[in-house]
Parts: sequence; C-alpha cells; structure tokens
Amino acid sequence: MDIAHDSQTILHQEHTLVFPQFDTDRAWQIGSQLREMAVARGAVVAIEVRTLGQPLFFVSLNGTTPDNARWVQRKARTVEHFRRSSYAIGLSLQQASTTLADKYSLPAAEFASHGGAFPLTVKGAGVIGVVTVSGLPQRKDHELVVEALCAVLGHDASALAFASDKG
Repeated sequence: MDIAHDSQTILHQEHTLVFPQFDTDRAWQIGSQLREMAVARGAVVAIEVRTLGQPLFFVSLNGTTPDNARWVQRKARTVEHFRRSSYAIGLSLQQASTTLADKYSLPAAEFASHGGAFPLTVKGAGVIGVVTVSGLPQRKDHELVVEALCAVLGHDASALAFASDKG
C-alpha cells in the first residue's frame, strides 16, 4: 500500500461521491445497500448512516459485538470533526508519525482514525453526515463504504478503487 497514492485516491472519492440531495430515504437506501453487500459476502459488520448528530440507519450483523458499535461512533466523530474520511485522516497521521491525541488533543476513547467512516456530501451544502462500517480490516471497511456509495450514486466502483484493487 502506497500511503500517498491511497490518500490521493480517497480525495478523489470524496470529491466524486457527492449527492444532489439527501433525505431519510437516501440514508435507508445506503444502509440497505451496505447490509445487502455485507450479508452476501459474509462480512461481520456494524453499519450506520447519519446526518450530523442524528442516526438514520443502524444495523449490527450476526457476529458483531458492542465494540463494533463503539468503533462506528468513534470513526464517525472523526469524520464529523474533520469533514474527511476517517481513513484519510488515519493515513495522514501515519505519514506524520503522530496520533489524533498527540496532534489534535482528541481522546482515543471518543475518536478513531481507522478506515470505515466516509463523509456524506451534498452539492452546494457540503458534508451533512457520515456513513460508517466497522468489523473488517480498516481498508476493507473503507472500500465497502465506497463501493456502496458508488452503487447508490451510479458510479463505476472500479474507477474509484485503490490502485492495487483495480483490474
């Protein structure tokens, strides 16, 4: 994995995966798409879709634990704070050899810079929410969210995939 390349890919994903509008029906569509994909793949994950501060969809699939729900909350808070993907923040911190606590004084009990939380952006409004997955390795959590958002928005997921995942 090339951190700089992955970071550029995430930036492109964040600029591409923008909704023309967003409502509770769209949140349900995203959450349902993620659940369907996770079940089909046998993934043991928790999934949440929320606007800033208001949960709209949540499910914990069989095999998850309360820790998955806590990871969802911690990753989502990171996106709410930075308005960037939790994975992008994590890669940036990794590149700088630092942590959320050291660089921003954000407590690890409340924030996590691991992949799996992605900003929900609406054209003309900016970041209005977060979609989060927890249960897979962090890069896979991130990829699952991006793939689901591509499906909902009608984008080609392979065009937005990390370089090592293309082809």
